[in-house]
Amino acid sequence: MLKRKIETVLRDWKENTNKKPLIIKGVRQCGKTFSVLKFANENYKNVVYVNFIEEPDLKLAFYGSKTVNNIIMYLSAQIQGAVFSANETCIVLDELQECPEARTALKFFKTDGRFDVICTGSLLGVKGYGSKNKSWEKDKGVSVPVGYETIVDMYPLDFEEFLWANNINDNIICLLKQSLETEQPVPEAIHKRLGDLLRQYVIVGGMPEAVNTFVDTHDIGQVVQIQKDIIDEYKDDMLKYAEDVDKSRIRECFESIPKQLSKENKKFQYSFVKKNGRAAEYLGSLQWIEDAGIIKRCYNLLTTELPLDGNANKDIFKVYMSDTGLFVSMLEYGTQADILRGNMLGYKGAIFENMMADVFSKMGRDLYYFHKDSGLEIDFVIRYKGQCTLVEAKATTGNVKSTKTILKHPEVYHVYNAIKLGDYNVGRSGPILTLPLYMGFLLNEC
Repeated sequence: MLKRKIETVLRDWKENTNKKPLIIKGVRQCGKTFSVLKFANENYKNVVYVNFIEEPDLKLAFYGSKTVNNIIMYLSAQIQGAVFSANETCIVLDELQECPEARTALKFFKTDGRFDVICTGSLLGVKGYGSKNKSWEKDKGVSVPVGYETIVDMYPLDFEEFLWANNINDNIICLLKQSLETEQPVPEAIHKRLGDLLRQYVIVGGMPEAVNTFVDTHDIGQVVQIQKDIIDEYKDDMLKYAEDVDKSRIRECFESIPKQLSKENKKFQYSFVKKNGRAAEYLGSLQWIEDAGIIKRCYNLLTTELPLDGNANKDIFKVYMSDTGLFVSMLEYGTQADILRGNMLGYKGAIFENMMADVFSKMGRDLYYFHKDSGLEIDFVIRYKGQCTLVEAKATTGNVKSTKTILKHPEVYHVYNAIKLGDYNVGRSGPILTLPLYMGFLLNEC
């Protein structure tokens, strides 16, 4: 059984005496329902589970009157064995995007206070998302209960959770943290093992079904089939939920991602989506995919200074898949074998970069990079220990010429530190800290 960080979030939420209904939002198949039901069954005497896709008739409980008494009266009549006991019942509303009226009713559950409510949603904010960039709720006149709900993002397994799944205990992770703090090499046996796991993570990613299958069988063929099935499900969602005018454009944007990242200049270009494609045609379609949690944008910085968001050019960006395993599954079959052999140099560094985008975004970081027409380019720029810090993801002999140029001119770029991630152990060369790629998940100190 996979250990997930969302379990800590759920425990903290339950202990809050003034808690609001909780919404767990995340991409499809990332483990939301399993984690919520596991928590609810372990922590409440009674659990009432409502799935608005599997049981659409249950939506009727939330139409018309929004009083809690009327809602539980209808649900108890429809769900055999449902028990609504004050302070002992947790109500789980799954696939919340299918019933916006249920989301409106969260205000009444908060005011009533007798029951804890946990919701999950995969496409909240994108249902019916149209070319005019309006949300479904606004189109239908359904109100969102501002101030009466707590929203938490959940992601597929991050690399640390993947390590847990592969029996890497907290003692090893503490050793890694100590190596980072003291800038001392990781013991060779551990270094090799974690390097192997990092390459496996690049292929498997964090989708729970893929991770479980890999841990149980180590059959990459089965893992890839699961990933392709998930990709197909995403494409089905694009057809099911998007407006007709946007369906083909959303799919074209999505299918262009490997091609976008495989070119020398990885800036997202609409002309690579379709010949002569323009932002006016595809901007809303790309936003739909991002709102669904499938991709993450990485914005170019106008200057390497804090605050990063304030210095980002929102018109120039790269697009990465939110899960590295899904990205690799979209590439040529056989790429998985190359990665296992230690060769991640294909696709002009796209695999390296998407892996680090996966790591950073799953720790809640927004993504930024730096590129100038003069040729200067830095893979990622982060806020680390209160400073603007350059991050390069390279092979052992990877060129960090741009990093060295920027560090030589602090009077221009206001940067004093850089981190180089690659296939080597911990070390330092002046202002550049070198780390093995598998330690990227530890760079969480802002």
